[in-house]
Amino acid sequence: MQYEQATLRRLQMVELEILEAIDSVCREHGITYFLDSGTVLGARRHGGFIPWDDDIDLGMPREDYERFLEVAPAALGERFCVTCSRTNPRQAALFAKVMLTGTRFVTDETEEAGFDQGVFVDIFPYDAVCAESNAAKRQRKRCMMWQSISYLYHSKHIVVPHKGAMGTIEAIVCRVAHYAVRALFSPERINRGFDKVAMIAKDDSRSDMLMASSYAATEPFPKSMLLPPSVICFEGKEFFAPADVEGYLHTQYGQTWNQLPPEDQRRNHAPKELYLGKDL
Repeated sequence: MQYEQATLRRLQMVELEILEAIDSVCREHGITYFLDSGTVLGARRHGGFIPWDDDIDLGMPREDYERFLEVAPAALGERFCVTCSRTNPRQAALFAKVMLTGTRFVTDETEEAGFDQGVFVDIFPYDAVCAESNAAKRQRKRCMMWQSISYLYHSKHIVVPHKGAMGTIEAIVCRVAHYAVRALFSPERINRGFDKVAMIAKDDSRSDMLMASSYAATEPFPKSMLLPPSVICFEGKEFFAPADVEGYLHTQYGQTWNQLPPEDQRRNHAPKELYLGKDL
């Protein structure tokens, strides 16, 4: 399913409102953040949203992420809702979301999990990566394992990588795995397991790499590539970005990061139900 262009633009403006509120809280409380993933790519390549994109991603070093979770609910006020899997057992994503109250962004997965998801901005914690190579590989694999377990716990309708017969088999395996995971785990156990492995290197002075632990399939980044943040223009406003934007994009997306993908690969996350609020 795809958006009508006018609807997509309205959605983007709601997300921009959420981003501006987060930025204000972070500046007021001295919390470090940076635009992440496709949001950085959009800022650098398009000066704002990637034209077909429908979300905003932010990264925060772990210490700042934890402080944000402490201060943001009160600082943002009732217009916004801060949610994470530790406080919301119906949330599968092991990272925080800031949602605009009075909106809805419903997918098959959130509906099945009973997660009342509004229009949101995602915030990913960035954790120190183990200095020793094999330990770093284990850390990343276990982070991915716990995030996969969380998704399987909350829904049996997981988006699978293939189509056709292979995709059918993968979907069946996910449904079976869902019931097995439900029998073996709880949201509390999943969060404890994930946090333990994600933060295993937090006191390792030798560590000079950071990773988005909730999305550990991507390559880690040198700390100096992310921090201290630089400033970038996004939709005509200044926000924080990785210290080395082009180095970040090259690491994340490869040498062709500045080239537009073929039209059939310009995908977004259009939900089954979208409500942007009565005043929009």
